[in-house]
Amino acid sequence: MGTSRAVEDLLRACAPQVLGILVRRHGQFEACEDATQEALIAAARAWHDEGIPEHPRAWLLAVAQRRLIDEWRSESARRRREGESALLEAATVPDVPERDDTLDLLVLCCHPSVSVPSQIALTLRAVGGLTTAEIAAAFLVPEATMAQRISRAKQRIAAEGAEFGQAGAGELAARLPAVTRVLYLVFNEGYAATAGELVHRSELTLEGIRLARLLRASVPDDGEVAGLLALMLLTDARRAARIDADGSLVPLDEQDRRLWDAAMIAEGVQLVGGTLGRGPVGPYQLQAVIAALHDEAASDADTNWPQILALYDVLERVAPGPVVTLNRAVALARVHGPRAALDLLDTLDADTRMTGNHRLHAVRAHLFERVGDIPAAVECFETAARLTRSVQEQRYLGLRAARLRA
Repeated sequence: MGTSRAVEDLLRACAPQVLGILVRRHGQFEACEDATQEALIAAARAWHDEGIPEHPRAWLLAVAQRRLIDEWRSESARRRREGESALLEAATVPDVPERDDTLDLLVLCCHPSVSVPSQIALTLRAVGGLTTAEIAAAFLVPEATMAQRISRAKQRIAAEGAEFGQAGAGELAARLPAVTRVLYLVFNEGYAATAGELVHRSELTLEGIRLARLLRASVPDDGEVAGLLALMLLTDARRAARIDADGSLVPLDEQDRRLWDAAMIAEGVQLVGGTLGRGPVGPYQLQAVIAALHDEAASDADTNWPQILALYDVLERVAPGPVVTLNRAVALARVHGPRAALDLLDTLDADTRMTGNHRLHAVRAHLFERVGDIPAAVECFETAARLTRSVQEQRYLGLRAARLRA
């Protein structure tokens, strides 16, 4: 592993620990988070040139604490914080407790008063250790826009009077659906970037997996958390085969399965297998089982499509939604033919959640191609290409349309 990667991994692991210590000691989440980010930026520069210090977390804590001192000594804050600054200055050698506050930070970032996009951004910054610039680049928005989004989220949490502390069983249980949803969205945006030149953004998929591992360690008996981690592993295992030598998208049925990560698949299968039969089965577990069926098949022809369709039937009852119906249509086509799948897709036309969704048109295009309706397939491929913001998806869909027209 290169020095830069080692530094990045260490910083992301230390970030929530340092922030947790500061917030626990001094409150004021926004000020402590800003100070932590400045310390991370300073470390990225210094450690690359001078090497990683013997006690990296203590180094970060000392720098972040000095940033707080500087801020609280400023002219506008001096009268209100003289006493606090004096106490801080006395702590020249920071005491670094062993406690890991990552779970508390996850719960805090997923406060119900904060919108889902802001929960994602705040989680990536406060818990993931990504800079505002990195997060903005991942979601293709200006850095100033992302900074404003993060700032509003922190202000909203402060206005709600949310307190930082050890997440109790009741609070964690209440927030767990939000926490898992945020981690799932972080991972998905990395695995299938919704916009831009890149097919995937590994910094987001790896961060989603890392945080899911931490969450599982905190709630080891939760089947859905295990299912979420398994789903991430089983999905990300295919990443190397998703693009060809030219960087073009390769659909699942055409991928070279020899490139799939066998170790990730084995871990994912073991994880999801260990949860089944131990309690109610949730949507993440069901999706993980579906992913396992794909990953364990030696080829597309060997895939157990009837079982996958049956699982989608269950998933549609457990967690109904247009995306589930869309995916079920793909399985339905493999079992009962494309005409049956096209009939199912017709039920989504009136769903406002699918308005402008390129995937609906892309799936429909593939189905029209299979039934031999080439003009309809070309029209759908071209519509899908216009609707997606992903450059590589635009290229793939446009090429499919061009080949059919030739």
